Amino acid sequence: MNQTVLIADDHPLFRQALALAVGRVLPEARIIEAGTLASAARAVSDSADLRLILLDLKMPGATGYSGIALLHAEAPTVPILVVSSADGSAAAEEAQAFGAIGFLRKDSDLGAIEAAIAGAISGAVRAAAPRAAEPVESVRATVAGLTPTQLKVLLAVLEGQLNKQIAHSLGMSEATVKAHMTAIMRKLDVRNRTQAALVARSLGLDLHH
Repeated sequence: MNQTVLIADDHPLFRQALALAVGRVLPEARIIEAGTLASAARAVSDSADLRLILLDLKMPGATGYSGIALLHAEAPTVPILVVSSADGSAAAEEAQAFGAIGFLRKDSDLGAIEAAIAGAISGAVRAAAPRAAEPVESVRATVAGLTPTQLKVLLAVLEGQLNKQIAHSLGMSEATVKAHMTAIMRKLDVRNRTQAALVARSLGLDLHH
């Protein structure tokens, strides 16, 4: 059976290193490389046989953990393994909360990366269960559950774009943008776009790693 692995990282040399690791674990895999979040999202939507996503948090078009949330929304059944230079266990926990199955630092040796890839493919690596009892966990789960288009609209709001600008960049009408904002605010239980942006920021969606 054909298997496709997406490597999403804006550094070509690191993509090559990850491709080498994937080739050792899945010799027959078809590898797709993406250097921006937008191209990664297109690859996810166009690949019916996607088996694994290797994702760097800090990519053009991504802010904080938004890349994980967006790709997870596009393909909720495909495991996402984050390989990032972000520091600390908090980053790993946040990555898992937004849909990643595992987290590796970029300075991990090739053997550790191969083992993580093998574990993600086999299902041996599992993200920590969300702690729904904590309010922040509940809201984070809600953000992670937004549709791909809703996430794109929310990220545009974080960038300070007006409805007209969002409509132009996403190729939709202003009325459609307003409808998406209404849905986002309802899901997040907020009253306006400013509050929605504050919720997103409080969950790390605009933190740069």
